[in-house]
Amino acid sequence: MRHLKKGRKFHRKKGQRKALLKTLADNLILREKIQTTEAKAKEIKPSVEKLITIAKKQNVAALRMLLKKLSKKAAYKLYHQIAPRYLNRSGGYLKIVKSARVRKTDGAKMAVIEFV
Repeated sequence: MRHLKKGRKFHRKKGQRKALLKTLADNLILREKIQTTEAKAKEIKPSVEKLITIAKKQNVAALRMLLKKLSKKAAYKLYHQIAPRYLNRSGGYLKIVKSARVRKTDGAKMAVIEFV
């Protein structure tokens, strides 16, 4: 039974899953809008929103925490450009727009995730 088991596995091992989510978060921050499957978009939304909340503190400790979880380029962009936009917003930094399109190869539902 899956009682209290959070998160999707995406048919990958732990390291591959972690790398996938890190790459998706990096790309979302660098491009500010990406198209991916609905499941992946729903999975990265909470983690990126938590990173934005950390970046809003605007101190050295927050920057170091971002550097642990993201690439250097993405962490600096989040800290210096994206987080200051949301200083007076208390949450809901991302939105997922579901697309009517499905991927041809496997029929996965697609969505666009972007900053509000």
